[in-house]
Amino acid sequence: MEILKQQSNIDFLGRRRIALIVSTALLVTACTGFLVRGLNLGIDFTGGTLVEVGYQDPVQIEAVRAALAESGFDDAVVQYFGTPRDVMVRLPATFTRQDASAAEISSGVMVALRKPYSEILVETSATDRQQCTRNQDSLDCSVQMRRVEFVGPQVGDELANQGGLAMLYALLGILVYVTYRFEWRFALGSVAALVHDVVITVGVFSVFQLEFSLPVLAAVLAVIGYSLNDTIVVYDRIRENFRKMRKQGVLEIMNTAINQTLPRTILTSLTTLLVVGTLLTLGGEIIRGFSLALLVGVIVGTYSSIFVASPIVMALGISREDMMPVQKEGAVADGQP
Repeated sequence: MEILKQQSNIDFLGRRRIALIVSTALLVTACTGFLVRGLNLGIDFTGGTLVEVGYQDPVQIEAVRAALAESGFDDAVVQYFGTPRDVMVRLPATFTRQDASAAEISSGVMVALRKPYSEILVETSATDRQQCTRNQDSLDCSVQMRRVEFVGPQVGDELANQGGLAMLYALLGILVYVTYRFEWRFALGSVAALVHDVVITVGVFSVFQLEFSLPVLAAVLAVIGYSLNDTIVVYDRIRENFRKMRKQGVLEIMNTAINQTLPRTILTSLTTLLVVGTLLTLGGEIIRGFSLALLVGVIVGTYSSIFVASPIVMALGISREDMMPVQKEGAVADGQP
């Protein structure tokens, strides 16, 4: 902690060309992933059926996938939902026939899962099974359907459009706010940094073909807020230093501001990463995409607030005169006796 209290003297802006090469490489990789592989959209956007199944005993995911494939559900996405006894089955819109309802599809899934029940279970608790058999049929008790959700393709398209508009409105609002609060060069720098963060974060999901769902979109919007907050703190210190440090140049003023806010940036990022890392490792499969998007976004957002936002402002030609408060006409005369 004593190290964080001491102000560092790192030439961040002196390394802006190296940062430009790194950012360009990441952005090109992300954009190539979009063009070549696209996004692996979840059923929230593409439409489909989700079936949540509960097992009495632990079950192997591979065996569940095999049982579904034998019954014609080849493209079903199967994953644990918290524990090895809880399984979530996602069926894309291709399985949704016009003459088949969500109830009929879920019934077909349950029939497929109960058929090879004796081969799927890894462990068997004789006491629990005897107790279950007294209450109801053993297969029904051992494989239970807990929840069914159906999203039509039209609803998925609307969600995708609304999600994209929400991100666009957020960026436009930030552009207006920062222009009013600081100066137009700062606004362009902050928006460029946010676009940088969003493209790289979403690009990770595209390159590795991770499922992009509504929780992931929510995480991306949260990353925009996190990154902007960090950038605004740096910008505010830059504005103060322009008014205090009268003899230093632009490069030195900006470097000083970044070094002054560095302890705050490190502490904020580390505490956030600890929470996000806990969610990623212990939160289960259902929020893994959300946690991963936050993890990537926090790292990239911290990097961009130092190596992207400030260098862009400097490249746009910010000067001390741009940061000086404008005096009202007649203010000097009004102050004279």
